[in-house]
Amino acid sequence: MDRPRLYTDVHQVIDERAIWTAFQPIVRLDTREVVGYEALSRGPAGTPWQRPSTMFAAARAVGRAGELDWICRMSAYRAALEAGLGPETTLFVNVEPAALREPCPPDLSDVQDRAKGRLRVVTELTERHLADDPAALLAAVRGCRDAAWGVALDDVGADPASLALMPFVHPDFVKLDMRLLHEPGQPATAQVVNAVIAHAERTGAAIVAEGVEREAHLAQARAMGATLGQGWLFGAPGPLPRGDGPAVRQLDLLTVTDQGPAGRTPFHIVSQHRPTTRATKRMLMETTRYLESKVADPVEPPVLLACFQDAGNFTGGVRRRYTRLASGSPFVAVFGAGLDAAPAAKVRGADVAAGDPLHAEWNVIVVGPHFSAALVARDIGDTGAQDYRRFDYALTYDRPLVLAAARSLLGRLGPVASDT
Repeated sequence: MDRPRLYTDVHQVIDERAIWTAFQPIVRLDTREVVGYEALSRGPAGTPWQRPSTMFAAARAVGRAGELDWICRMSAYRAALEAGLGPETTLFVNVEPAALREPCPPDLSDVQDRAKGRLRVVTELTERHLADDPAALLAAVRGCRDAAWGVALDDVGADPASLALMPFVHPDFVKLDMRLLHEPGQPATAQVVNAVIAHAERTGAAIVAEGVEREAHLAQARAMGATLGQGWLFGAPGPLPRGDGPAVRQLDLLTVTDQGPAGRTPFHIVSQHRPTTRATKRMLMETTRYLESKVADPVEPPVLLACFQDAGNFTGGVRRRYTRLASGSPFVAVFGAGLDAAPAAKVRGADVAAGDPLHAEWNVIVVGPHFSAALVARDIGDTGAQDYRRFDYALTYDRPLVLAAARSLLGRLGPVASDT
């Protein structure tokens, strides 16, 4: 009998591609028909890296989490291709934030190419992806759409930030964190469920319940608006069935026509659809403060994005105000010439070049689970007193338009600096 392979460190696991994949069925809750599978990666059995959380933690510590993620995804694709999984069955695959800026390892690229032509894949993301690296996340979403693949937002409800960040991803599927089913009486559960149902109603996204282990969980999931589910009630993780199975109804993906192409600015986006008028800086300050005040909502704090033209406008008083706002918001970012990546506590920043069209803009964009608004303004070049400088501006509460403007800014933010 062959002795099990010994693995002494995570480098060896990665170098030898020693990953295998289990698959858990995803079903329609009304019929229990299997319509997809979630791929669950595992390290070598009997080693410290068998558990994916331990394996990825070790890989992050040595700067190889992105490569490990590619190996896990390609392992899932290879197993699905070998089992003959057809495009009528959807394969849900998680992605690690660190992999969003890394290319596929050359030895695995053939698997990636074959998967694009033969599999129907949904890429699972979390709110951590957007908070860690917004530009890479939005580029990954566009890549999925271009490949006719879907996008899922995973673990919604595990962190309050997921509710505010959900609209930027525009997911085809929203996966409820299993704690919502297992602890339905918690005060935050109704908040999460209402926000998710509202999002699904606006966009057509399907709600997926995770952790359905008993009939009571199934009833709770359907009461929360879920139409799809996974959990031990429907099947434990294991190998994919081989060969042709019963015909299934393919899961629908959303038709998404605009995910915020790079190079546009909020003023450019909004002014194409809304009339503009002219006002002084003093006049615009009242609307600015009103929109900023929305971030103080203690129950459902929104995302705040603001453009200051130059770092000189991000004064000490403004910095203190934004530090206070960021303490209760899931995400705050500011943009302007001379601003660094962390201009205040919990505030993300992005430098804007002097010749960039965004340098002439003063924008305040607020997006929450239910409320959204954008003030977009462009400096006309006055040289007088600051309070009387004039801007052409528009104010919109149209959610798709606000989101397009917001995505144009998020695409300018770099990744959070790594601790490793």
